[in-house]
Amino acid sequence: QVQLVESGGGLVQPGGSLRLSCATSGFTLDYYNIGWFRQAPGKEREGVSCIFHTDDSTYYEDSVKGRFTISRDNAKATAYLQMYNLKPEDTAVYYCAAEALYLGSSWSDPSKYDYWGQGTQVTVSS
Repeated sequence: QVQLVESGGGLVQPGGSLRLSCATSGFTLDYYNIGWFRQAPGKEREGVSCIFHTDDSTYYEDSVKGRFTISRDNAKATAYLQMYNLKPEDTAVYYCAAEALYLGSSWSDPSKYDYWGQGTQVTVSS
């Protein structure tokens, strides 16, 4: 059974840090691209970051560049999103997702992904 389970969310003050984890099972992570998405109340789900399985190349939404880092550990079947200097506008439910096919410029399109986790809440507030 394919599963993706996010963890690591919580309540932090502006400027704080969190590391989100995405534990996977039921498929071989080595051959899947991993995307991190977020959805705030009243907003569409948006792509935050992606890491490709072919060469570990990474992509980021402009507002998180320099603050967030995506990574993967295929041996542990886990992907990560390290977040620094968090801002109130980062508040959202964060999801990880997996897709085996070429994404290219479509990495931030939720409809391109096959598998999704349940999400973890990140709240940035003073």
